[in-house]
Amino acid sequence: MRTQHRPRSLGGTGDRGSVTVEAAIGLCALVAVFAFVLVGVATVVEQVRCTDAAAQSARALARGEPETEAQRLVDVMAPKGATMTVRRSGDIVVVRVSARPVGGMLPGVSLRAEAHARLEPGVDWEHDRAHP
Repeated sequence: MRTQHRPRSLGGTGDRGSVTVEAAIGLCALVAVFAFVLVGVATVVEQVRCTDAAAQSARALARGEPETEAQRLVDVMAPKGATMTVRRSGDIVVVRVSARPVGGMLPGVSLRAEAHARLEPGVDWEHDRAHP
């Protein structure tokens, strides 16, 4: 008597682990996309914080506040490690705030915001800057 060999079905036991692998790859891709979205949102939020810090510092300096007060505003409002530079152009004070986004996790990316404010009448920039 002859034994008849049945062909293996396409949905047999040979594909048992493929769904697990596909799910794992899909889950990894989903986590990576979510991480990129979070980093993007965090970068935008930190850019807004730099802009706000530059604007508030420029206004404070235009009112005659000492530069140490402007630096304190940047330290409080801007992302950690942000730097402030101040210059004057005529009767305009210019403040630039720079920071590295997301704690420096994006190499080569730098956030910068610049704000301009006209000096208030009666503010002596040179005297106020030399005598805080």
